[in-house]
Amino acid sequence: MRLLVATQPVDFRKGIDGLCRLCRTRLGENPFSGTVFGFFNRSRKALRLLLYDGQGFWLCHKRLSQGRFRPLEGGENVLRLAAHELQILLWNGDIRGAGCAPF
Repeated sequence: MRLLVATQPVDFRKGIDGLCRLCRTRLGENPFSGTVFGFFNRSRKALRLLLYDGQGFWLCHKRLSQGRFRPLEGGENVLRLAAHELQILLWNGDIRGAGCAPF
């Protein structure tokens, strides 16, 4: 399974359709491909994951009660993560030493 995280913030007033549009335009990816797409809001207090499972879309939202998600390194629009890196990210850990790579 591919896991891609956008490095630039996204307006979280966008729903599934708006995030699908961003997958196509900003990330250059097909949102129906089964890839898990991750997006942060401007304040980096929340993370959304978008996934198409063959029948419909899943939209998962995590908002931190304290602190902010750490910035992702790299000048790319999107980073490819491994499953263990996503787990670290969801627990607000630092993935810089975990081997994430620009897409």
